Amino acid sequence: MDLKITSANIRFENPADGPHDWSMRREFLADILTHQSLDLLGTQEGREPQLRDLESLLPHLQLSDRNRSWIGERMYPCIYFNPQTIEVHDSGDIWLSSTPDVAGSTDFDSAFPRLSTWISATHIPTNQKFFYINCHLDHVKEETRVQQARVLSEEVLKRKSASLPLIITGDFNSSPLGEVRKMLEKNLSELRDPWIDLDYKEETSFHKFDGQDPTGEATRIDWLLHTSQMSCSEILMIKENREGLYPSDHFFIHGKLQFRS
Repeated sequence: MDLKITSANIRFENPADGPHDWSMRREFLADILTHQSLDLLGTQEGREPQLRDLESLLPHLQLSDRNRSWIGERMYPCIYFNPQTIEVHDSGDIWLSSTPDVAGSTDFDSAFPRLSTWISATHIPTNQKFFYINCHLDHVKEETRVQQARVLSEEVLKRKSASLPLIITGDFNSSPLGEVRKMLEKNLSELRDPWIDLDYKEETSFHKFDGQDPTGEATRIDWLLHTSQMSCSEILMIKENREGLYPSDHFFIHGKLQFRS
């Protein structure tokens, strides 16, 4: 039985984006996600009103935020889940600073506060428990991102049973071949990147609403990772557009995971 999951940087609501602002693409974005019949959705960017608007457009998904105190000016990575297939037992946020339990805290010369959000849950069709964390790292400095990845991985170890399968998604603003990935693997053993495992060619996941690589470096900054208690039969970038209108300035990463018996 597949666990279907998508990681989506939805781009924050910004009137300066003109024809690409949220009001112009919200329904198309929601249509794409609904078509995937998801069990889990991890989003990056967006403030509370935009994120609740997205929830209203996703009839089968529910926003996991019961242990969150929202800060108006902050953008939040979020987890949406299908309550028919996912039972959430616990959840929370980890601020990627030296004080990870302090909401809005920032450190390591980050451009602004960054965080991750997690759930401890059961996949109802298989009765399999798992831990899922979704994050968004600094967009400026690799050294900052490495330290944020250190906090993320150390805090996961405090919250997750060693035996639980782990899923990580996010906008890491970094190549999966770089120092951020190495830091995660230092603390979280047996992490797998299905894009690499399935021998896919590297390509960009960030674009400027035109579907084109703006750097020429084919940098995949949006990842889906899992531990070896799981396998992945399919992973892809969702590149759908509607008459040249893209749902975001990132391609979404979609995967089908299976729990190993």
